[in-house]
Amino acid sequence: MKSPASFHSFGRSSSKLSNYSRSFDLPDDLEDLSADDYGVGGAMLPIFLSDLQRNNQQDLVEVTLELENDSIVFCSVTPSTPPITDQKEPSSVTASSGVLGRSLSATSRIRRKFAWLKSGSSSRASSSAENDQDRRITARDERRIKAKLQRTKSSAQRALRGLRFISKTTGANDAEEMWRRVESRFESLAKDGLLAREDFGDCIGMVDSKEFAVGIFDALARRRRQRMGKITKEELHDFWLQISDQSFDARLQIFFDMADSNEDGRVTREEVQELIMLSASANKLSKLKEQAEEYASLIMEELDPENFGYIELWQLETLLLQRDNYMNNSRPLSTTSVAWSQNISSARPKNMFRRVCFALRCLMLENWRRGWILLLWMMAMATLFAWKFMQYKNRAAFQVMGYCLCTAKGAAETLKLNLALILLPVCRNTLTWLRSTKARSFVPFDDNINFHKIIACAIAIGVLVHAGSHLSCDFIRLTRSSPEKFALIASDFSHGKRPTYLELLTGVLGVTGISMVIFMAIAFILATSHFRRNVLRLPAPFNRLTGFNAFWYSHHLLGLVYVLLVIHGTFLFLAHKWYQRSTWMYISAPLLLYMGERSVRTCRSEHYSVKIFKVSVLPGNVFSMVMSKPPGFKYKSGQYIFLQCPSISPFEWHPFSITSAPGDECLSVHIRTVGDWTQELKRVFTDVNDSPFVIGRARFGQPGHIDQNGQPKLLVDGPYGAPAQDYRNYDVLLLAGLGIGATPFISILRDLLNNSRAEDQVSSTTEMTRSDDSWNSLASSNFTAKSSSTNGGKKKPQRTRNAYFYWVTREPGSFEWFKGVMDEVAEMDHKGQIELHNYLTSVYEEGDARSTLITMVQALNHAKHGVDILSGTRVRTHFARPNWKEVFSKIASKHPHATVGVFYCGMPVLAKELKKLSRELSHKTSTRFEFHKEYF
Repeated sequence: MKSPASFHSFGRSSSKLSNYSRSFDLPDDLEDLSADDYGVGGAMLPIFLSDLQRNNQQDLVEVTLELENDSIVFCSVTPSTPPITDQKEPSSVTASSGVLGRSLSATSRIRRKFAWLKSGSSSRASSSAENDQDRRITARDERRIKAKLQRTKSSAQRALRGLRFISKTTGANDAEEMWRRVESRFESLAKDGLLAREDFGDCIGMVDSKEFAVGIFDALARRRRQRMGKITKEELHDFWLQISDQSFDARLQIFFDMADSNEDGRVTREEVQELIMLSASANKLSKLKEQAEEYASLIMEELDPENFGYIELWQLETLLLQRDNYMNNSRPLSTTSVAWSQNISSARPKNMFRRVCFALRCLMLENWRRGWILLLWMMAMATLFAWKFMQYKNRAAFQVMGYCLCTAKGAAETLKLNLALILLPVCRNTLTWLRSTKARSFVPFDDNINFHKIIACAIAIGVLVHAGSHLSCDFIRLTRSSPEKFALIASDFSHGKRPTYLELLTGVLGVTGISMVIFMAIAFILATSHFRRNVLRLPAPFNRLTGFNAFWYSHHLLGLVYVLLVIHGTFLFLAHKWYQRSTWMYISAPLLLYMGERSVRTCRSEHYSVKIFKVSVLPGNVFSMVMSKPPGFKYKSGQYIFLQCPSISPFEWHPFSITSAPGDECLSVHIRTVGDWTQELKRVFTDVNDSPFVIGRARFGQPGHIDQNGQPKLLVDGPYGAPAQDYRNYDVLLLAGLGIGATPFISILRDLLNNSRAEDQVSSTTEMTRSDDSWNSLASSNFTAKSSSTNGGKKKPQRTRNAYFYWVTREPGSFEWFKGVMDEVAEMDHKGQIELHNYLTSVYEEGDARSTLITMVQALNHAKHGVDILSGTRVRTHFARPNWKEVFSKIASKHPHATVGVFYCGMPVLAKELKKLSRELSHKTSTRFEFHKEYF
């Protein structure tokens, strides 16, 4: 059975109206369907009309519509039965009246169902409340139609990348491999062939977000119209196929079903709030959970402006499709940078010979300064070893002890040199001064600690060769030599008597030599990273051998080593003249320099006693200290200082990067409590109890440990040079900090901001001067020119044009550390000189379904209020880790022919990647990258 109906459109005088007429038939399989099953509007009108004539299949309905641009005006619904005349019988009149009544009823029902149809008479026939309701429904449906028209394939693909449940891979082989892993986990987790609801996250790979996985499980179970606590392997496979579907619509429906807990096709504010809390829990964002209600209201305000109290699937789709528009102002990459990255990848040398040549060239360019220093050092050692070896080979003692003696003496000569050189890299004041000279262009002062470690390794090798040759070879040959051979060297020993092996060990040379070996072994072992950084866990009481304290105190044993070295070199057997005992010649100058530095540091630290203005306890076991700047204390951004608190320990000094700018009135540091000393320092300055009390190793209230204000004393030593202090030598800066490693770069950002302010003030002063009278203008211009020339001779011009700061951290609370600085940079940097990027690695990367809703809220809040929901600053937070290759490519494309200083402070693993990228990009682009690693 088919139900006929017809539409007519009548033209008016307005040119905006169009005439349209269409007749259609309703198929049999649709006549029992209700419009409620399909929603309202547009293509569903024929289906709804079939419901109008359900009581009489032969009744015909005529609907009159007017098409006006993008809107449809609903005029009337009338029966198609011929007009009724007065001559008709009453029965006919009654029948006609029934049809007319049904038609009028149909008119109201159509208006009620299809509210997006404009009715010319609705304003006259309905109340104001009904008009408001009609207008709201019309506005929502217009937005829905517009959203569907604006949806494109490219936008759907972008949104698809932002809604991933499993993996980025889409290949068939990858999908099969992933399912095999899920199947394997099912076999280990299932009991009696059934997988529990709570184990679903472990099975599909969401180990760290089980609550979110349970939400997916419940959404998929609701599709089956049943509550499921356990599933079979076949049901798991069905679930897997749904969540791994590469269709955007399929993924969007799952995400919507997770929020639509009551399955009514509508998501209320409360359901949005629950999904936000679920996403926050999966990403370990406790603060976001507390504000879930506020952000749920934000989403509803954006997607439900008509205040219906719910949103539908198409509205969630619209938000996903338009997410990039909200983030447009804070996109991490531009189109040009992506294209440049692709060009770089294609420019890689494909020939193996060229690759080797390229690698060697980059190696030489990067390490030539290190290379010539190491080459000079190794040549010096080889020369001294060969000289001393040949010297003793031509002596009579060679006939008794052979090459063992030559080897031991050659190694001893290198030990003298290295024990002298090892002091130079730790003369901090000297190195800080040398950094400001031209020597920095050919001497790698940034590698002073690495050179110190290399020399230490050479000393260890020299000790093994020297002591091993003596103890296992020439001592034995000496004690076992024949009287004839011993007679050749008898004059070198007391009373001309051949010594025994025990006498050699218990003599001055034996005792001092063995003691030096023991002390150096203790200092070297406790200085290794496993002991110094508490990586090695030892049981009590041996746990005191690990940590910074053990390293610090054991290193002072080397002072005894130098005393024993002088004694050891004075009582040599085979050397009689004073110039042959050359140990003091090697170590005297470096030792005096080092002792002078330590004396200066001690006197200066007593003079640099500071007053604490403010101590702030920050999230992430960090606290900041704002203190007075000592008289005459001058420093550069990027440098560091040493702090000592006599109330804790009168001997321990600990280094911390300066976070204030040189132009600031106060001095500030940010300290992370990772050891016992920093923990006690925090307790000293944050405890409200003023009475003497015991903390750790020292008692407060002791004389000299408290200043006149009742505060514990804090001594400052410095400043000392660091790689970042030379940032002014570069056109562009790339500053990358991990966690607390951002501290040396905060001072640089503040300094750049202060310089920008000063330039703005100078320019504004110049403009005001130009607007004055000609005579006053001339006078003030002359004065300004003289002042600028005078000051210009003293102050080095600012070379740095742009700075890119990338801060990567695991805890959202870390953003509180430098919140004020970031807000200040965002507000005051009118020239766009500084670009800030925050990255939070604890949140799943952008595109993962677990962070999709957080990304939406973040984009909405940043677009509306200009504040990031995670950092609380104007700087938008990115998720996961930066794509460093794209970061370098962006800078290379934006700043061609520029010199970029790459400064990094963090774990060594990332340093290798940044160093490699700096080398590659310098070769393949016109931009030159120079990598520097800060102390961490």
